[in-house]
Amino acid sequence: MLPDPRATVTGVILAGGRAERMGGRDKGLLPLAGEPLIAHGVRRLRPQVAELLISANRHHDAYRVYGCRVIGDDPSLRFRGPLAGVLAALRVAETPFVLTAPCDSPWLPADYAQRMLAALERERATVSVVYGEGCWQPVFALLPVVLREDLAAWLAVGEGGAGRWLRRHRPARVEFADRPMLFRNANTPEELARLGMSG
Repeated sequence: MLPDPRATVTGVILAGGRAERMGGRDKGLLPLAGEPLIAHGVRRLRPQVAELLISANRHHDAYRVYGCRVIGDDPSLRFRGPLAGVLAALRVAETPFVLTAPCDSPWLPADYAQRMLAALERERATVSVVYGEGCWQPVFALLPVVLREDLAAWLAVGEGGAGRWLRRHRPARVEFADRPMLFRNANTPEELARLGMSG
């Protein structure tokens, strides 16, 4: 029987980047369809997991409004990319697994956690990662908290690249062909405008 992600999975929305292509504005707090991007992610992911974290390096008070525990990167790793936020989540999670999603992909499916966990169980893999549009989508990943020291060591020697680190662990490939909107994100103001039209 498949474990219930609402008992075994901690979710984390990654909102800790510099958002340089957004003019340095805090991406998770930018408006989409009348509310901040982070609000969409919280509403969709929180019902699927035991606890939802928000990984942020700025404006913690603004993020706490959404009722989630807000965590920041280790000071030595701030703005080192999504893996720094993943490591912070792995260090505080109280469940066996952590499920990641970026703050700028607001249309997460209602069965995201369930499908990621099912793939992990089915393939007896260590991690599961979304694959779509012809490539891996490494910021959409489910991984066990026991990998935290492995990730810390990877970052300590100056490595980066979420995709490269995850592929070392031979991930189960999870495809959401029926939900291509999962991958729509916003790195520029123009992409954010298009995202609003497609929701």
